[in-house]
Amino acid sequence: MKFYFESVGMQTVETLNEGLKRAYTMTITAKDIDAKVDAEVKRVAPQVRMPGFRPGKVPANLIRKMHGEALSQDALNNSIREGVDSLIAEHKLRPAMQPSVELKNDYEPGKDAEIAVELEVLPDVPTPSIDGLTLERLTVPADESVIDEQLETLAGQQKQFEDAPKTRKAKEGDQVVMDFVGKVDGTAFDGGTGEDMAVEIGSGRLIPGFEDQIVGVKAGEEKTITVTFPEDYGAKELAGKEATFDLTIKAVKVAGETKVDDDFAKNLGLESLEQLRELMKGQVEQELNGLTRTHMKRKLLDQLAAGHDFPVPPTMVEQEFQQIWHQLEHEASHEEDPEAAKKELENDRDEYRAIAERRVRLGLLLSEIGQENGVEVTQQEMSRLIMQAAQQYGPEDRERFIQYVQQEPMAAAQLRAPLYEDKVVDFLFEKAEITDREVTREELEAAIEAEDEAEAEKAKPAAKKKAPAKKATAKKTDDKADEAKSEEKPAAKKAPAKKAAAKADTDEEPAAEKKAPAKKAAAKKAPAKKSDDSEGEKKPAAKKAPAKKAAAKKEG
Repeated sequence: MKFYFESVGMQTVETLNEGLKRAYTMTITAKDIDAKVDAEVKRVAPQVRMPGFRPGKVPANLIRKMHGEALSQDALNNSIREGVDSLIAEHKLRPAMQPSVELKNDYEPGKDAEIAVELEVLPDVPTPSIDGLTLERLTVPADESVIDEQLETLAGQQKQFEDAPKTRKAKEGDQVVMDFVGKVDGTAFDGGTGEDMAVEIGSGRLIPGFEDQIVGVKAGEEKTITVTFPEDYGAKELAGKEATFDLTIKAVKVAGETKVDDDFAKNLGLESLEQLRELMKGQVEQELNGLTRTHMKRKLLDQLAAGHDFPVPPTMVEQEFQQIWHQLEHEASHEEDPEAAKKELENDRDEYRAIAERRVRLGLLLSEIGQENGVEVTQQEMSRLIMQAAQQYGPEDRERFIQYVQQEPMAAAQLRAPLYEDKVVDFLFEKAEITDREVTREELEAAIEAEDEAEAEKAKPAAKKKAPAKKATAKKTDDKADEAKSEEKPAAKKAPAKKAAAKADTDEEPAAEKKAPAKKAAAKKAPAKKSDDSEGEKKPAAKKAPAKKAAAKKEG
């Protein structure tokens, strides 16, 4: 059934009302467009200059003749924008994403314009019950042994190297000082030449194969090695290419003993070892508190998800899924066997889509709770967020980014969303009944791992319903210890674990924060970030750090 709605200068026909999808045809009359052109002519007339006429006295018909096409196009664009805004207001629509707007006919001045508008609306979210929430807070004390361990790690990063005997052959842990000339196809390349570069063998600073080939070198030796730049290397002209490096070894050095004492602390700019220990304790406590909060937040979201099931906009789910999928594909490309990793990943596509749907639903729930209970992000907090985000850009792009966020409601909503969610979660923590239990760090990390695996399992039933032809993927049995390794060491041979995407549930921005449609028909692009690899290319073969695990930012 079609419904007709009349507005001044515009007729709207509803052509689709199915689930969360809506579609309309808007007809903007030639009379309305022409009236806007007349108004624009009057507005610009005082500024128009034309030979033979005094300033501001150019006849309206001549202005139309000179600028009529541009004025008509501007009038049409303004009418479309106003029409879409009016449509949303009159029908009390809550767009999930920016509406799709398309001119149906080949518009010519003097004719009516037909516009097709398609959008998905946010669902009516049932008021979430926040009574009776119970949570367990797992806490880990920052004891002295943990601080000692952190200090030893710090000392290892502050090694002092001393010259070794001329006859010493370099081995892992030694520092090699060298001059180098890098060549591709026999020709030296930009940034591939340098002097007195010092690298610790085994540090992983250089591209795969480089450090391995300088094991065994001695001071005064000359050597040529062959390496292959990674496919994702920052300098595109070198990515994936084989290169040679002519090396002149100038020195081999060994690490001296680093004592953790007052002098060590003073070398770091502090007053004493005691002050350093207090600083390290604060950092450890902050990290442990972050793990505690991560676990509590996941348990909280599990309780919310278990009690609510409602349809969510497919476009929002697709956008969320693409973010997860892009990250997982990036990780798979860094495995020992990228093709096998991607194939395994493809088998789990439906499960990741189910996780994306859960994340969107949770985001809508959190947004509803926040709105019902007056949770807000203040203007001061928003300004701070914008300034922090702007620091990612170079000085020439920083102002453009700030203007972009201020002018685009969608961009501002996406920036605001993570902070808004954290504030809603903190509000719910205050409402919940919380009991404390002291555990070890290993127990806390194991509890978080278990949550990850449980979330992957929860996604399976939903995935099966959507794709009955696919067989259920066997539960992965990755060793937890491997999964808990530092982000700086990508797991070998394994495809990214499903738990990684599940982890993102704790960090997803509230989906309803994205509901404000952008006012402008053509979305502007934010200034592109500068590549991290554009800096420091004078060092040969600097290796990129592996991407952080999975579709999630770390909590806290």
